[in-house]
Amino acid sequence: MASGLKLASSSWDEREINAMQKVIKSGDFSMGKKVLEFEKRFAEFVKAKYSIMVNSGSSANLLMIAALFFIKHNPLKPGDEVIVPAISWSTTYYPLHQYGLKLKFVDIDKDTLNYDLKKLSEAITSNTRLLMIVNILGNPNDFSMINQIVKNKNIKIIEDNCESLGAIYDEKYTGTFGIMGSYSSFFSHHISTMEGGIITTDDEEIYHILLSIRSHGWTRNLPKINKVSAIKSDNKFEESLKFILPGYNLRPLEISAAVGIEQLLKLPKLLEERRKNANLMKKIISKSKIFKMQKELGESSWFGFAIIIREDSDISRERIFEYLDKLEIEYRPVVTGNFMNQPVCRFMNIIDNGEMPSANYIDKNAFYIGNHHYDISEALNNLKTIEKEILI
Repeated sequence: MASGLKLASSSWDEREINAMQKVIKSGDFSMGKKVLEFEKRFAEFVKAKYSIMVNSGSSANLLMIAALFFIKHNPLKPGDEVIVPAISWSTTYYPLHQYGLKLKFVDIDKDTLNYDLKKLSEAITSNTRLLMIVNILGNPNDFSMINQIVKNKNIKIIEDNCESLGAIYDEKYTGTFGIMGSYSSFFSHHISTMEGGIITTDDEEIYHILLSIRSHGWTRNLPKINKVSAIKSDNKFEESLKFILPGYNLRPLEISAAVGIEQLLKLPKLLEERRKNANLMKKIISKSKIFKMQKELGESSWFGFAIIIREDSDISRERIFEYLDKLEIEYRPVVTGNFMNQPVCRFMNIIDNGEMPSANYIDKNAFYIGNHHYDISEALNNLKTIEKEILI
């Protein structure tokens, strides 16, 4: 009998509902005190100096890129080269394209699903200005090796950490290794604020730029002494609508922040349960003749489980899908597969960096299933049943 396994599920209870009702009763819906409280608590959790909440993880990526065009020292310029992994979500790449950067794709490691470090090292040239690190499905990159690769080079590092809140490498949270890191609090992620995203940074100038460009590029949300407009005047009328940078309206709602505060209180337990499920999954997959799973670096926060068909297996992915459908286990591609195979790439300025054999293999021979904040052992054990039936 099918036990079923969805890709995502809610971790809300009466605490989130009560938090929303309090905001509704207050009548204060636009970004305000709850957003400030959530930002403070989020920064404390990941041990970053500053945190900015926005309306989605995609918006967080957009603001990270925009901010690097407005810093005073060595800002990015259109035409600069940025290195990106061949597998990630679409809005890892779109802001880079939209700001006129040239994208150089680098193949992934077939086991970790993060950068192939040898190919990353070979791809970096004197033209490289920015390195986008993406921690795929909760799994940290090898930051020790990456830091060695970029040592003494004029290359900025930022992290798309939208799938990896709570992941740890060398006793440090992912999302805090670069000059900025982005996070998502969409429904399917480690915490959910309905829609939402966060950026963390330890750089005060970048923090002030983010405060401005999140809200139209105005000075209203900046402190009196700041790194963007220097000193704000005491004329509230003048400062209420003074625009200093070309920005956006990517502000979150108070109701999302109120939910986020409750979710952060639960986060340690949510991560603990995801890791328990992962430990069972490792045991199951270790005995498989058909499947492998993503190799963990550091302490993954296990967004989901990437399942890879072994290269010495002649079992088709479509046949496995038939069994998963019968068991009502939902599945998806590993993020977007090899993004270079997506038709949207014809619009982007991409630097030729050769073939992506590992990303192509994952594109054609892997998939992922959901992980959750509760026991899913029954559904995971059904993978053993699938293998037995296939190998009969």
